[in-house]
Amino acid sequence: MRDRNGDLNTAHLIGDIGRRATRGGTVMLGAQVVKLVAQFGSVIVLARVLAPAEFGLIAMVGAMTALFEIVKELGLSAATMQKTDITHEQVSALFWINTGAGCLIAACLALGAPAIARFYGQPDLEAVTRWLALGFVMSGATVQHWALLRRQMRFSAIAIAETGSELMAFVVAVVLAFQGWGHWALVAQRLAAPLLVMTGCWLLCRWRPSLPRRTPGIPELLGFGLSVSGCGILATLARSIDQILVGRLFGAATLGLYERAARLVLVPINSINAPLYSVAMPALSRLVDEPQRFRRAFGVLIERVAMVTMPAAAGAAVASDWVTNLLFGPKWEAMSPLITCFALVAAVQPTLMTAGLIYLPQGRSRDLLRSTAIDVALAIASFVAGIPYGAVGVAGAYAAIGLVIRLPVCFYLAAGQGPVTQRDLYLRITPSVVASLAVAGVVWILRNGVMPESLLAAPLVALAVAAVVGMLTAGVAFLLMRPSREAMTSVVRSLFTRHPPQPVTTTFAEEVAE
Repeated sequence: MRDRNGDLNTAHLIGDIGRRATRGGTVMLGAQVVKLVAQFGSVIVLARVLAPAEFGLIAMVGAMTALFEIVKELGLSAATMQKTDITHEQVSALFWINTGAGCLIAACLALGAPAIARFYGQPDLEAVTRWLALGFVMSGATVQHWALLRRQMRFSAIAIAETGSELMAFVVAVVLAFQGWGHWALVAQRLAAPLLVMTGCWLLCRWRPSLPRRTPGIPELLGFGLSVSGCGILATLARSIDQILVGRLFGAATLGLYERAARLVLVPINSINAPLYSVAMPALSRLVDEPQRFRRAFGVLIERVAMVTMPAAAGAAVASDWVTNLLFGPKWEAMSPLITCFALVAAVQPTLMTAGLIYLPQGRSRDLLRSTAIDVALAIASFVAGIPYGAVGVAGAYAAIGLVIRLPVCFYLAAGQGPVTQRDLYLRITPSVVASLAVAGVVWILRNGVMPESLLAAPLVALAVAAVVGMLTAGVAFLLMRPSREAMTSVVRSLFTRHPPQPVTTTFAEEVAE
């Protein structure tokens, strides 16, 4: 009986939820850093051994199957975490739904592998697709165990399973790549990760499913899950269709350059999304009945995200050739303009993600879905507009439309209701925009008129000098503007002021509402 109900009951968490939230946030942040380092290592080390075309083959399948990752889950992990009185029978039913969905997707991919190979004109993709399909079987059988670990706030167990699998899969790929396995080293990496996560979650979570049977309450849970997964499906479509187009029209080698550039620049940006939501969502939800505090809290949040990400992205855009030569080597030189384009995307993407936080605390789930659909339509339009100019044109159009159209539209829709206005949003990011332009200008002048040829020929030294000068420029720019100067003062004060331990949501809410 203990195995059936021990991982479902959450009453014992209530009295200690503050300490658990704080400790869990710290653990997950540390795990996220380790995963990010592993992902960076994977991008850099494997690029030194494998050719762009080998990455392109895997990216072709990944782009075609990205939507299936959302479909496989059906939002049912969120349903398990959210429902307070969920039963063992209901979780068992959800487990079999997820597992069945994973097996069905794997079977469809195995049958459709020849069509995928013909679509891209790459015969090798047939075998690659069939092997990668096995990952859906394993990940489908993991969804509910992962959700139960998170439901119980067992963040250390989640960190062990996820981070350990990321590191071990990276090691597998590196060993096989150095032994000459080519793109099969990447296939092994893609299969090792879900296998290790599944094994870890089943070992760490004691719950086991019953045999499948008709269970009351499942339609309601499915409805909740589908509403949660709707935005994820749209967002995944926007992240995949450009790679499908580039792979189909320009080949595996070009897609390899495109996908690696996007991964190098956007993975760190996308990695802030999960901890941002986990910390900010509960804090903003507590303030929704106090409009002025909510307005200030959201303003502080988007201001600080922009201050951290925009200047760094601007500097990377100008120094993209140094980044390429240092991290990847001469055979990846053609990736430099792509990194510039994706750095411009990275300048605006975190602000777009943060603006999306305004909806759910206010109960505006339909508005969020509509906003996501509009944003995805704009992204797809940018990809199509850039096709005549090659892969760089696709990335460049995505960056340009993001800066000129997607950001203003996002602000217009997000500020349509509630206390936060468009003026608030623009005022909060203005210092970061000014600092970013200053960083880009100073780094450009540094490399085109100040830095000697001997330094320009050494990417490591040149990039280090540019990074230091860029950070100093951003710091000076922020100090010269009153809003950003106050924000920096607040951060410094919080670092050197000792407070008694508090739940992470309380700390955030009180800090931003001062």
